[in-house]
Amino acid sequence: MNTVDTDIFVSGGGVAGLAAAAAFGSLGFRVVCADPAPPVTDEAAAGADLRTTAFLQPSVPVLEAAGIWPRLAPHAAPLGVMRIVDTGTDGMTPPVAHDFEASEISDQPFGWNLPNWLLRREMLARLDELDTVSFRPGVAATDLLNRSEEALVTLSDGTRIRARLVVAADGRESPMRAAAGIGARTIRYGQKALAFAVTHPIPHNGVSTEIHRSGGPFTLVPLPDRDGRPASGVVWMERGPEVLRLAALPEAAFEDEMTRRSAHLFGPLRLATRRSVWPIISRLADRFAADRVALVAEAAHVVPPIGAQGLNMSLADIGTLAGLVSENRGDPGARPLLERYHRRRWPEVAARVAGIDALNRASMAGAPVLGRLRARGVGVLHGIRPIRRTLMHAGLGAGRTLSRAAR
Repeated sequence: MNTVDTDIFVSGGGVAGLAAAAAFGSLGFRVVCADPAPPVTDEAAAGADLRTTAFLQPSVPVLEAAGIWPRLAPHAAPLGVMRIVDTGTDGMTPPVAHDFEASEISDQPFGWNLPNWLLRREMLARLDELDTVSFRPGVAATDLLNRSEEALVTLSDGTRIRARLVVAADGRESPMRAAAGIGARTIRYGQKALAFAVTHPIPHNGVSTEIHRSGGPFTLVPLPDRDGRPASGVVWMERGPEVLRLAALPEAAFEDEMTRRSAHLFGPLRLATRRSVWPIISRLADRFAADRVALVAEAAHVVPPIGAQGLNMSLADIGTLAGLVSENRGDPGARPLLERYHRRRWPEVAARVAGIDALNRASMAGAPVLGRLRARGVGVLHGIRPIRRTLMHAGLGAGRTLSRAAR
């Protein structure tokens, strides 16, 4: 059996795994990254991830340190306003909108939005620039032996990787988490999400719009124009059977349904990509570390796609771990280091998972009285300026520094 020695092994070649490989490679560590599925980097290709990701302000320094942000910035659509719209529970109530403006707390947008397939393309290009990183697509991590002094990972091609640190970025069903003996608690909502891109005649003007009715939010996030028309990425959350019905509709019928669900705020919506379906759950690992193993991203936590929290929490994991590793270059997988990583990240993530769970349950409310309470609650929170600004700071990342001190 061929054995490869490396400093850090990253299991998983999704957006988080590629970001982690770039982050550690940029610090000068030898990195091997493997994923069973080669990344899809073309929007039109089968298997392309049609979701979008909004990188909030605190995530940008992590991407800059990894050498990724300069590649992403030219393709990014800025998000200057977060708009929450409530249409009641029947879709017949006149929409009530509340805007949260980034200019109240910063001289920069809340964040920047990009398609996930494009993220993979640009991150792979960054890995190609790093001599210290070896990316192995089409190869899975099949076994893990983690001991106090080293970790041994067996790959599906028969290679054995000897590493001082294993970073599990291998998704919500993480094989490395299971192999390390770390459990996880899961909450199921009976929801699924449709993800796709649309064009529309009314410009989005950099406003991310989250429309609440029942079943879950309908969110439009700005994208760069497509063929001269304003464009947005859409995540449409609903009960599982309803999502499957919507996904099976002919294109014209689907466009009629999504235009109605959008409360006609952007005019007629036109489908610009195929539709993809994703299950919605919350999940939190019992711990974020074991001997020589650190969990990041969906291996550690999964949340519904509300408030652009998911991948930004993942980048906070990577930034925290990279910072600790850079301070302890002699042994990046030392037990005290990984214990500090767990203590820093687990409480904050647990609080965010609980908060997003509560928001999702409120967005699913179908009873009219609950819908009215939801709308009234958003109105009250928005109407009190100190609370509004506190919520915006919290959404970007509690305790993180923005580009300008709040006024």
